[in-house]
Amino acid sequence: MTVRRAPTSQPDIPGLTFVRPLGSGGFSDVYLYEQELPRREVAVKVLAAETVDDQARSAFVGEANLMAQLSAHPYIVTIYGAAVAADGRPYFVMEYCAGPSLAEQYKDHRFTVADALRTGVRLSSAVATAHEAGILHRDIKPANVLTNAYGWPALTDFGISAALEPDHAHAGLAAAGAPAPTGEADGGTSPTIGMSIPWSPPEMFADHPQTDVRSDVFSLSATIYTLLAGHTPFEVRGKPNGMIDLIGRIERGSMTPLENVRPDVPRSLLLVLARGMAVDKESRFDSVLEFARALQRVEMELSFSPTTIDVPNLAVPAAGRPEAGDPDATRLRDIRTVDAQGSSSAPSATPTVPPASGDRPPSAPAAGDDGATIVRGIRTPSIPAPATPATSVDEATVQGARRSTVRARRRWIPATIIVVVVLLVGGGVTAGILLGGDETQVVATPSPEGDDPLQVEGVPAPEEGDIAIGDGGTSVTFTWTNPDADEGDRYIWQRTDGVAGDKTPSSEASATIDGISPGDEVCVSVWIVRSGRQSPEPLEMCTS
Repeated sequence: MTVRRAPTSQPDIPGLTFVRPLGSGGFSDVYLYEQELPRREVAVKVLAAETVDDQARSAFVGEANLMAQLSAHPYIVTIYGAAVAADGRPYFVMEYCAGPSLAEQYKDHRFTVADALRTGVRLSSAVATAHEAGILHRDIKPANVLTNAYGWPALTDFGISAALEPDHAHAGLAAAGAPAPTGEADGGTSPTIGMSIPWSPPEMFADHPQTDVRSDVFSLSATIYTLLAGHTPFEVRGKPNGMIDLIGRIERGSMTPLENVRPDVPRSLLLVLARGMAVDKESRFDSVLEFARALQRVEMELSFSPTTIDVPNLAVPAAGRPEAGDPDATRLRDIRTVDAQGSSSAPSATPTVPPASGDRPPSAPAAGDDGATIVRGIRTPSIPAPATPATSVDEATVQGARRSTVRARRRWIPATIIVVVVLLVGGGVTAGILLGGDETQVVATPSPEGDDPLQVEGVPAPEEGDIAIGDGGTSVTFTWTNPDADEGDRYIWQRTDGVAGDKTPSSEASATIDGISPGDEVCVSVWIVRSGRQSPEPLEMCTS
């Protein structure tokens, strides 16, 4: 049984008016204050009086500095300032997140697949930003993710974080001597080594823990699992779930199958989470960005819009820095765009276009770096080259191409950098939609017979089956057939009769809708999903 420390009295802070306590942890207390100017509610974290020694003070100040370094990120709690109260206790003032933490939310309801994916990508953005700054969090769990005024997740509690080595991709870090976390006791927080057991990777239980960015990948994966399942990954209902029981299961990799309680979770997401929580660090994703991209791919597989990965540039390239002594110079910062799929080599047929005079060439990923982040430079205006005469194209060819347009699976990129290249060579037409990565590229050449120039094999649309109404007209089951079934095919269906509803993934060629009124018309649209692509047009089915 864990004995909780009683909170100490709130300090008097100039310019702030005490409202009420918010919570207590092992080494600190959090209070709600109202700031006088500018007027707003703020959370104040205060080091507990009985723990004010040199080591605790140093760790507390370190946490404030870390959060200040990262707090401009939209998914990290913002810190406004720090000082020492009149009674000698250090404190820092931070953003007040009035919404429930993820711990409160998952205990109240299970997250939908869409919400869990979106939250996972956003948290990955925050953690990846910390890693880019050389900071390892080491205590990612639902209780340490608050909800801000916009309903966004906000990562907090860097109390047991550690500085990464310069080459921090796989830098080993000892956890011995780290202070305990200051978040809520959401199951198994240890005051001796400072970790939350249900979400901790197995390497944290070693005598001399060697942690790196892949340790945060494990905890992040465990957190997303928890949101979906409504319980922690290694918790077994009906069996002992004490500290020793959980540690043993984590070290053996005995994760409770998520599909037992959430059959709607796609297999691709199950595999992503399983890889993220692999016992062997070498088997996990190499970085949080890789984990985030994997979640984005699941989103696209389910026809959800991929959530943006927000990772800012933390260092300004030398070429963008103003010269010393020029205080009025405009500071330039590159914009970092994280590719949902990772980069891949461009097709050999794509011509290399040299930059125009005066252009600043964008940075390119190293050869063979499939997960490279693309950094685009700022381009200066250039004078366009004289236009060359265009090759004439038969109108029938153009109309045929329009009729045969195929929707390719697209990842997120800014609309201003979509490039369409059309090469006209000897009467042949080569049309390529250049979206980067492994996007579908369509290459077509008119046949001598003058047939439709674009012959593309895509994902077929489902074919209508039966519509069965049951339970006195309060339930309807739609069934359909797959005209060209392929291993791994899945389906997505959505109501289209005016009743709001998300797209629902299904591994079966049927959908049952309950709770309807007898005589009401019910309509659905159905798509086949294959290898991340879906039918260009849905099957429409209605009860009348």
